[in-house]
Amino acid sequence: EVGVATRADIYSLHWNPAKLAFLNNQSGLGVSYTPWLSKLVPDISLSYLTGYSKINDNSAWSAALRYFSLGNITFTDETGANLGTYNPNEYTFDFGYGMKFNTNLSGGLAMRYIYSNLTGGQNVGEYETEPGTAFAVDLSAYYESDLLEKNQWAVGLNISNIGTKISYTANEEKDFLPMNLKLGGRYSMNIDDFNKFSVAFDVNKLLVPTPPVYAENVQDSIIAGQDPDVSVIQAIFQSFGDAPGGIQEEWRELMYSIGFEYWYQNQFALRGGYFHEHETKGNRKYFTLGAGLKMNVFTLDFAYLVTANPGVKSPLENTMRFSLTFDIGTFTSSFSSESDN
Repeated sequence: EVGVATRADIYSLHWNPAKLAFLNNQSGLGVSYTPWLSKLVPDISLSYLTGYSKINDNSAWSAALRYFSLGNITFTDETGANLGTYNPNEYTFDFGYGMKFNTNLSGGLAMRYIYSNLTGGQNVGEYETEPGTAFAVDLSAYYESDLLEKNQWAVGLNISNIGTKISYTANEEKDFLPMNLKLGGRYSMNIDDFNKFSVAFDVNKLLVPTPPVYAENVQDSIIAGQDPDVSVIQAIFQSFGDAPGGIQEEWRELMYSIGFEYWYQNQFALRGGYFHEHETKGNRKYFTLGAGLKMNVFTLDFAYLVTANPGVKSPLENTMRFSLTFDIGTFTSSFSSESDN
């Protein structure tokens, strides 16, 4: 869960579009797959396909398709009568651009179309549901600088999902997208010609209103916090000071993640990390372990999640993630060389 200031790679569009400008290879293609919440349901999954291409030495563009399948769900009415089986799903299509301002600093912009169909048009009570759609943008920045000959440090910032609200019925109020502020840093060291090590740290803050505390039996009477029915821009600024519990609750809304990565001969990688969320704000706490194998043309990565809440059953436990990355430039060069021979 760390990535806003890690080295630029195929998944930079997801973590920080500004890093696209620092990609070294001419083009690449990556795909990842995550069986999600396998402790609860066996057929929920998240798939991600992305690619990029360098425009010149100082800029690059990237596109991605993310697809979330919630498996097959049987709908019933109030009496339990079967209304049919449906496969709820969501997808986003992203397009991003990153450009260097100088040798060390870059900026990035990503645009996102969101489609979420959770009910297949079923009626919920007196409401007829419909797919939710929205449009969002990400604004980001990235800075990296070398230290001596073998070390490097970097910082990154990404404000994501700034966009329109979303609704699943024509008559209901719309909800905010999960607008998020991600800020982080990285320190990398080339130990020698064969060994490299990096450590990175991210902090996340949701930029949406915190639900206020209402007076009992008095409709819309707020006794602590602020009115959440505001515009998108106002919600971003309001999110830094609207928690009913004051500054103490504001600090609890921060999510922390730390990770490390070790490479041997730029071919074999070991990774580990920890994600922390306060118990009153979701209580997600888990460790991650991973490994990577880099060949001439492709890289295969694997990650495994272990819950860090002792005695608490977590639906995220034993989550596995797989990704496969292709260096298109290297593949094309190899193919051309073989053709020449």
